[in-house]
Amino acid sequence: MTGNDVRTHRPKRAPMRGRNHARRGRAMWGAGVALVALLSAAGVARAAPALMPYPASVRFDAGSLSIPEGVSVTWEGARTPMLERAVGRFRARLAALGGIPAPAADAPAATQLHIHVGADPAYLSVAAREGYRLTVDVHGIDLAADGPAGVLHGLATLLQLVRAGPQSPAIAFARIDDAPRFAWRGVMIDVARHFMTIETLKRQIDAMELVKLDVLHLHLSDGQGFRVESRVFPRLTTVASHGQYYTQEQIRDLVAYAADRGIRIVPEFDTPGHAFALLLAYPDLASQPPAPGDRHQVNVAAIDPTLEGSYRFLRRLYGEMGHLFPDPYFHAGGDEVSATQWTKNAAIAAFMRQNGFATPQQLQAAFTARIQKILHDQGKIMMGWDEITEAAIPGNVVIEAWRGSKFIASATRAGHPVVVSAGYYLDLLQPASEHYLVDPLDPQANGLTPELAEKLRPKLGAMVDALKLDPSATMSPAQDRLVMGGEAPLWTEVVTDEMLDARLWPRSAAIAERFWSPASVRDVPDMYRRLAVVQDELCVTGLQAQANRYRMAARLSPGNAGPVLTLADATSPIRHYGHNHPVSHGPNGPVVQQMNTPSDIAAPDSAGAERFNDLARRYVAGDRSVRPVLEAMLTRWRDNDAAFQAVSAGRPILEDARPASQELKALAQAGLDALAGRNGKDWRAVTGALLARQDQAVAASANMVVSHTVAQPPADLLQDITPGVRTLAGLD
Repeated sequence: MTGNDVRTHRPKRAPMRGRNHARRGRAMWGAGVALVALLSAAGVARAAPALMPYPASVRFDAGSLSIPEGVSVTWEGARTPMLERAVGRFRARLAALGGIPAPAADAPAATQLHIHVGADPAYLSVAAREGYRLTVDVHGIDLAADGPAGVLHGLATLLQLVRAGPQSPAIAFARIDDAPRFAWRGVMIDVARHFMTIETLKRQIDAMELVKLDVLHLHLSDGQGFRVESRVFPRLTTVASHGQYYTQEQIRDLVAYAADRGIRIVPEFDTPGHAFALLLAYPDLASQPPAPGDRHQVNVAAIDPTLEGSYRFLRRLYGEMGHLFPDPYFHAGGDEVSATQWTKNAAIAAFMRQNGFATPQQLQAAFTARIQKILHDQGKIMMGWDEITEAAIPGNVVIEAWRGSKFIASATRAGHPVVVSAGYYLDLLQPASEHYLVDPLDPQANGLTPELAEKLRPKLGAMVDALKLDPSATMSPAQDRLVMGGEAPLWTEVVTDEMLDARLWPRSAAIAERFWSPASVRDVPDMYRRLAVVQDELCVTGLQAQANRYRMAARLSPGNAGPVLTLADATSPIRHYGHNHPVSHGPNGPVVQQMNTPSDIAAPDSAGAERFNDLARRYVAGDRSVRPVLEAMLTRWRDNDAAFQAVSAGRPILEDARPASQELKALAQAGLDALAGRNGKDWRAVTGALLARQDQAVAASANMVVSHTVAQPPADLLQDITPGVRTLAGLD
C-alpha cells in the first residue's frame, strides 16, 4: 500500500486426571482458538492503532513500515547516556512486541529512527518540556522532542504503532503532534498495608513509562508499618517495620531507576494520624498509649501535636528521608485524624483551651503550619490530603483532593495548588469506565448525591458531609491553572504483592489518558477497544498481571486452572470496599482475610464480558455477523459450570464460589435462549428475576450500601455479562 490514502481517527466512543484431563485441556485450547478466529471474522479486531494515551493530534496514513531487523538510531541534539539507555529499552521492547530476536546494542538495521532532542534544564520536574512530534512513513521514522521527556513519550507511542506480521514486524504510518494536558500524572501505591518488593515496584515503573505517567507517589508509613530504613531513628526499622522495609540503598536505586524512565518518586510519611507503627517504636510521642494488637488503634493512633519533641523528631526524620528522595515535593499526609485521640488526652485538651484552639481542626492547622515550615527549611514543598484545608494553612501547601471533587474548587479558591485523586481510587474496584469519565477540572465529577449521602449517614456518620457533592462548586480559569494534574491511588488492605500488577493495570492506563489527552477524548467503547490491546502490550513487555492471575488460579486448582479463570474472566469483584472483610474471630483465634480467592483473581474490568456486552448491542442493532461469536462465548460460560463444580469439590475456597458459577451458567443459558428465540412469557419472568438479582448486587456495591439488609453476591463476585444478556433478552 502507498502512503497517499490518508485516514484520520478520533476516539469514539475435583481436578480431572490422566488422559481425560489432557483431552479436556486440548478441547478448551481448541475452543479458545476457535473463539479468536470468530472474533476476527466478526470484525472485532483492532480497527486502528491502539494508542493510549491518545495524542493531542494524530493522522494515520494507509500503509506501514516493515522492520525485519528492528531499527537503528541516529541522533541530533542533546544526546545523553540516559537517552541511550531509553533507546536500549525501546529496542528490546520492540523485539518483544514484534517477535524478533533482541538486537545487540550496536547492531545496525536498515530502518532508521532519527531522533532530534532539545535541551531541557527542567527535566524531571513539573516544568519539564514533554512535547514531541513523530512521523512514520516510507522514508523511515522521525522523532523530534522538546526535551528528554519528549523522547521517552515519543518512543512509548512508537511502540504502540508496532504490530507483528507474517514475515516481520511493521510500524503503522502516522503523523503525531503531542503534549500532555497536565504535568502531574501519577499513581499512588500503598506499601504500608502490604509490603511490595522492589522488583514489583520496578515493573510498575516500567509500565508507567509506556503510558506516560510521570509520578510514583509511595505511601511509606501507616499503622501497619514504617517501610524505609532509618539510621537516625533505628527503632523505626527494628520495631515499626515488622521486618519488611526498603534499605536506603534500595531507595536510592529505585529513585534512579524511575528517573531514568522520566518518573519522579514522591514519598509520603503520614502524620499526625495513621502513625501507629511509628508510635509503637517511639511511644513518648503518642497522644494515646499505643496498644499492640488493638486493631482500632492501628487505624487511628496520632502523634501528640503539643510536644516540642514531636517536631524535633519529625524535623530529623523528614530531613533523613528527604535526602533519600530528591524530588522537591514531600507528602506529609494529614488525613483522617481522629479527634478523640486529642480531646481525650487531658494535657492536649488543656493546651487547646490555653492557646485558643476551639476545634481539633484548628490544632491540626497549627501542626500543619509547623510541618510546612520544617519542610520548607529543608528545601521541600509540602503536600497533604484535603482534610488539612479545614482550617487556615499556608497557601503554598499542595492539596491532594480525595474526598470529592468539590475540594478541587475550595482548595484552588484558597490559592492552593491541587493534585486530584477524587474519582480515581483504584481500590474501590470500579471499572475503568467509571474513572475515565472523571475530569480533573470538574468540581461536580465525584461525590455522593444528597439522597445517597443521607442513606449512608447511619453507616459513615459525619464523614458523609465531606463526601457529598456541592452543587455550588465552580471553577474559574485562574483556578483551573492551579490544578497540577491527578493521581490514581491504590490502597492495599486487600492487595498483595502478587495482585498488584492486575489491580493497577490496565485501569491506570485509562486514567493516564484522562491526565494526558484532551478533555474531549471520552468515548468509552473506543477506550475499551484500545485498553485491551495496551494491556497485552504491557504484559508482553514485562508486566506480570496475567501470569500472576494464572498462578493464583493454578494454586486453587492445580492441574486444571481453566474453570477458575473462565469464571473470573466473566465476573468482577464487588466494589466500594464490599470485598474488604474485617478480621473475624474463630475457635482458633483471629481469622485474617485471605487474598487467594476467585474474587481476588477477577479483574475490576472483565475484558471478555465487555466484549460480549458490546457484541450484544451490535447484534440487537442489526449486525447478525456477530451471532456465532455470541453463541460461542455463551456456550463456553454455560458449560464451564460443570467443570467448575468438579474442580471445586473438597476445596472450601472454591466451593464458596459454586453459586457464582451457577449464576453465570444461568445467565449464559438465558442469553442462548434469547438468541434461539426461546423467549416465552414464563421464560421472560424467570430471566427478569435473574437479571434483577444481579442488578441489585451491582447497585448495592456501587452505592456502598452492602450490609446485612443486602446480601453479598456469592463469593463477592459480580456477574459482568448481565448487561449483554439483558440486551439480548429485550429486557433493557
